[in-house]
Amino acid sequence: MGGRRRMAMNNRSARPAWAGACAAMRGQEEEPVQPDRPMAFTFESIEAQFREAVERGYRVMSCAEYVKQKANAGDRVLVNRVDIDMSVKKSERLAAIFDRLGIHATFFLRLHAPEYNPFSFESYRIVRSIVESGHELGYHSEVVDAATIWGEDAEAVIKRDIRVLNEAFGVTVIGAASHGGRTGLNNLDFWDERHPADFGLLYEAYDREPSFNLFHESLFVSDSNWTAWKSYENGRLLEGDGRSLVDHVREGRPLIYSLIHPDTYYDRHSYE
Repeated sequence: MGGRRRMAMNNRSARPAWAGACAAMRGQEEEPVQPDRPMAFTFESIEAQFREAVERGYRVMSCAEYVKQKANAGDRVLVNRVDIDMSVKKSERLAAIFDRLGIHATFFLRLHAPEYNPFSFESYRIVRSIVESGHELGYHSEVVDAATIWGEDAEAVIKRDIRVLNEAFGVTVIGAASHGGRTGLNNLDFWDERHPADFGLLYEAYDREPSFNLFHESLFVSDSNWTAWKSYENGRLLEGDGRSLVDHVREGRPLIYSLIHPDTYYDRHSYE
């Protein structure tokens, strides 16, 4: 997300008024405290972290699975969210990892990204394969950006975008996550006086609807600092906390909301 991508609550996405300091540009926060055993952001490392979560008894689920099963989700839950900000190609690598581990994720796809075309031959093939593997496809919304740039009504934009996703990929999108880019606008502002249900959705990634409200009820951990992790406790930034996903798993946190980005990960170095 923005700046590399402007973030909302650590997802590289913009944030609403109630998010407070969470709207800072990615990488502008103070240097985080590093975990005891720093981890490179390799595909091997992220697979090992999710594998350990499974081995420690965590139920790893998509956002859709969580919103539908919240009342009976269990006492060790890891909600697995992936924002496709810059690389559809690397998304395939993450999906393969999750498939090997027998777990699901929600992949949020941008429709108007200058960094990739979701309907190119290769991107379309990859997204279809992710859906066919049983993962959820969500809408990575840039609705305020799009409406402002095009001079269109924001509600018309989101309705059309969701319809395009549904028809192109043979899905029924039920969730959105607001992306933050370089426009200086805040895509989460769209939701200030609107509700996901107004658009046929069950949730927005940061909404406070009782049926979801995941960000404010969980330990939220994200790779949005590129070279370090960051975390929020019930919506509050844990200042200087650079511990990884697996560090929190080892603490046995009952509800973890994980956000990762495919473009963060690599095999040998970050410029692959």
